[in-house]
Amino acid sequence: MDTFSLHEEAMHVDGQTIGYLEAGPIDGPLIVFVHGWPELGRSWRKLLPVFAGLGFRVAAPDLRGFGRSGVPTRHEDYAQELIVGDMIGLLDGLGHDRAVWVGHDWGAPVVWNIASHHPGRCFAVAGLSVPYRTVECGLDAVLALIDRAVYPADRGPVGPWDYVYYDQENFDRAVAVLGADPYRTLKALFRRGNPASVGQPGSTASMRASGGWFGGRDAAPDLPADTAIASEEELHIYAESLECTGFFGPVSLYMNDEANARYAAQALDGGRLTLPVLFIAGRYENVCEAVRSPLAGPMRELCSELREVVIDAGHWLAQERPTEVSAQLARWIATSVPEAWPS
Repeated sequence: MDTFSLHEEAMHVDGQTIGYLEAGPIDGPLIVFVHGWPELGRSWRKLLPVFAGLGFRVAAPDLRGFGRSGVPTRHEDYAQELIVGDMIGLLDGLGHDRAVWVGHDWGAPVVWNIASHHPGRCFAVAGLSVPYRTVECGLDAVLALIDRAVYPADRGPVGPWDYVYYDQENFDRAVAVLGADPYRTLKALFRRGNPASVGQPGSTASMRASGGWFGGRDAAPDLPADTAIASEEELHIYAESLECTGFFGPVSLYMNDEANARYAAQALDGGRLTLPVLFIAGRYENVCEAVRSPLAGPMRELCSELREVVIDAGHWLAQERPTEVSAQLARWIATSVPEAWPS
């Protein structure tokens, strides 16, 4: 088998199909890359060959509700505890006791939860864009960390998280609008970071006031593709996948706030992490902004071996700046997790 090429694989975990990309030597130390919303395992396509070439075995699953994985039909099937179970099942199915876990966006809460509930299954954990002890702990946790200099309480009481409330209150409408034209939706969402956005409120903060996704339109506007994030070919691959699965699963991630908070409260040792932790933030991120706001505060208090890196990019770090992200991950593993480096 060509260990440098990406191979599409699938396995069944407790009756749930998990599709994943795999590369690298089968006996290499394992890195599992967990994607966010509304992406796929292939969001890591620019990083996987790099780490396979270094001698790692790499796997990038499609989360339930996405891509080639199963699409459960109930909101509660998208709770963090079940998604974590999928990932532990994937780890077992790959024949490994431990992995380096790397997650972005909604994949970050998944790997944070794996580290805090199953530390014995981790060499180390890295999160991109979303700091530890935030989104996985529920809305109350993030509301307390809003930057009030950007979102004054009288004008933006829930700050950039207004879109979450919109999705919860208008689930069917959100699914319909996002899914009306997935190609246009992805073009609207997949945009590079903008330095002019620093210190400015994000568009997600006014979603309910503006009538919903895309200003209340029935579908996303037809914007030019930002090929710094995804090529036309990649956009069509994502869009074809979402045409098949729809947005029920992706939006259902936002429908489990209370269950996720209860699960996070069950973390071992009060949520304290003693294993190596890496957090990579985008300087131009304006939803999960963690460079200037208090959002990363709980992570800094609870992680005893934390490295933080800021990259000049927006939200889609691994797609906008794959070389920098790869370099930071490789340097961190080599220096902080030497036992997980290929021999």
